[in-house]
Amino acid sequence: MRPFEKLLLENKAWAEEKTIRETDYFSRLAGAQTPDFLWIGCSDSRVPAEIIVNAQPGEIFVHRNIANQVITTDFNSLSVIQYAVDVLKVSHVIVCGHYNCGGIRAALSPQRSELLIVNKWLMHIKDVYRLHQAEINALETDEERAERLVELNVIEQVQTLAHLSVIQHSWKRYQRPVLHGCVYGLNDGIIKELIRLPPETLIHPIYQYADLPET
Repeated sequence: MRPFEKLLLENKAWAEEKTIRETDYFSRLAGAQTPDFLWIGCSDSRVPAEIIVNAQPGEIFVHRNIANQVITTDFNSLSVIQYAVDVLKVSHVIVCGHYNCGGIRAALSPQRSELLIVNKWLMHIKDVYRLHQAEINALETDEERAERLVELNVIEQVQTLAHLSVIQHSWKRYQRPVLHGCVYGLNDGIIKELIRLPPETLIHPIYQYADLPET
């Protein structure tokens, strides 16, 4: 059986099983979604957001890209963030990286000329490495350096979130969401929180929007 046909059969079996267990399962899902969480994760197929936190459909609004980045010129992720915060009114935004991340490892290596678009995306991670180069290079092994860059990248992405006008406005007006930076271990399946920024967080003045209205 071809992989795609197998995928469709698995979907049909899953849908039938859900309907048998809960006859109103899909009618409930067809209603409005009210997730508490926005999850910004890596596209890595080994890190499916809902599965690793044992969540049900409708509980997490998910955006994934290579190495779980928040880039201020990426209208894809920015539109997801704005929709989650302003429309869905999520209480928490989670940036979750993972150890043994291919994007992070690639960012620590010289660029490959045949991967022109990927190079541009990874450039932002290379910038994180450059900012923390002394700390990372002081580590003994390539694995330690890659794992530390995974962590530092998560922390930098959470800081970038806090610099967005949509986040600062929601902090000021609604006192939400809480920003979390986490890392997932492929070896043990455990999520570890690295950083947490609540709405009262003081950020550097050069990133502040001083003229945001209260309402």
